[in-house]
Amino acid sequence: MTLPDRFAAISDIHGNADALDAVLADAGRLGIAAVVNLGDSTGGPLWNARTVETLRARAIPTVRGNHDRCVIDPPGGRHSRWDAWAHEELTGERQQASRDWLAALPPVLALGDVLLCHATPGDDLTYWLHEAGRGRMIPRPLSAVEALAGPLGAALILCGHTHQQGAARLSDGRLVVNPGAVGSPAYADDLPEPHVSEAGTPDARYAVLTRGAAGWAVEFRLVPYDPAAAIARARARGAEDWVRPLALGRV
Repeated sequence: MTLPDRFAAISDIHGNADALDAVLADAGRLGIAAVVNLGDSTGGPLWNARTVETLRARAIPTVRGNHDRCVIDPPGGRHSRWDAWAHEELTGERQQASRDWLAALPPVLALGDVLLCHATPGDDLTYWLHEAGRGRMIPRPLSAVEALAGPLGAALILCGHTHQQGAARLSDGRLVVNPGAVGSPAYADDLPEPHVSEAGTPDARYAVLTRGAAGWAVEFRLVPYDPAAAIARARARGAEDWVRPLALGRV
């Protein structure tokens, strides 16, 4: 499969099907039909099954995120609470096709001169364009970004995982882009050191990529949507720590 010269990239939906619907509608209004997904489609207390159904129905090329990897197996690890919610929701005969879809997702996907991964091509937990520092997400030095890119031949490299929008133009012209999180605008983590990732607003985020004569360019999109239903569902499942991130984009 080769992508068109203009397409959308999404990532880190985390079961927020309302935010996903808003992003897909926004892309549709821009006349964009082709969408790729960088993983962590599941994980969290929201609508994991509905999210997977939408992605499957649209046949959106998708890579596996670290939470997707954990959800298809018995919950465990350091994000077990997020994964347990999704694992429970996707259990049962009616959800077998969705579990099979998740299990078959590749960790890396090359589409022409575009490479898709969740975090980095070699590890679905390593931050790429950002790093944890001083308790927050901070931009990673360009030399470190280039070291993680190594000899990858793709002109455009797409990654997610940090929930932060960002881009880096490498010295050889390659472009690395993180479209930000569709459905989880803020979170706290304790590895590799305690830190928070905060988008600063509750908007759903994605990126539009356009190929021009000089190479690939990126436009970051912030899409407002009503998070009230997501907040209500989080509260109903005992996920009070999701309320402030969904409402404000802050922890």
